[in-house]
Amino acid sequence: MTENYRWSAPCVAGRTVRFRDVGAVMGVLNVTPDSFSDGGLFLDHPAALEHGRWLISQGASVVDVGGESTRPGADPVGVEEELERVLPVVEGLADEVRVSIDTRHEEVARAAVAAGASILNDVSAGLGPVAADLGVAWVAMHMLGDPRTMQEQPHYDDVVAEVRDFLVEKAEEAGSAGVKEVWIDPGIGFGKTTEHNLSILANLDVLVDTGWPVVIGVSRKRFVGEVTGASDGSATLTDVGDRQEGSVALATWAYAQGVDMVRAHDVGATLDAARVVA
Repeated sequence: MTENYRWSAPCVAGRTVRFRDVGAVMGVLNVTPDSFSDGGLFLDHPAALEHGRWLISQGASVVDVGGESTRPGADPVGVEEELERVLPVVEGLADEVRVSIDTRHEEVARAAVAAGASILNDVSAGLGPVAADLGVAWVAMHMLGDPRTMQEQPHYDDVVAEVRDFLVEKAEEAGSAGVKEVWIDPGIGFGKTTEHNLSILANLDVLVDTGWPVVIGVSRKRFVGEVTGASDGSATLTDVGDRQEGSVALATWAYAQGVDMVRAHDVGATLDAARVVA
């Protein structure tokens, strides 16, 4: 079991720090050939199960199994293919850890829950009624458009307020429908520029203050590579494999702002950093 910590300092740079219990990490397990970070590495079921158990050994509270890439520009996957990718993995891990299914499709969600998943991690924010019907938890994420189009000139008048209002509306609808455990996710990188992403991260307290538990995913994303590339003056996009430090720093920042769970590839490093800060 992961130990719990709480931040004791009253503020950092004039802002109240609300460090939640450390340990809520959702480990990423992509059973896909084309995910931006690890596509193809775990498409084979034995490799996926091995990696899932490695995430558990590193301290993951949840393992998030996905069979359809939602990277920018990704093409959709047929339901049968998605089911073939994820169901053996969900079944293989469900007795060892809490499993979430990362899907936009009702048929996949229902089959994964039957196989042992207890969280619907829903980038479409459309499966609330399904979660209510199945009696499982639901993560509602904000996305502008769909993966194929979401990065085509995304625009907001006020990205923080618009994302918050969308998520609160979805969460309240799900709660009224009977979903007992609702999470909100601002969808970093999903229909957002680097500036949008940074605005949301700078104002995570706005989401935390809604009262709904917040999960956030920043791990290895493109904007992390843009920021780290700019920070050394090179203006070169940092490779996916070199984004761990930036990802871990942002995850720790998110915890310090009161975020309840982070979605991460590097579970052990994320937890180690958060423990040191806490």
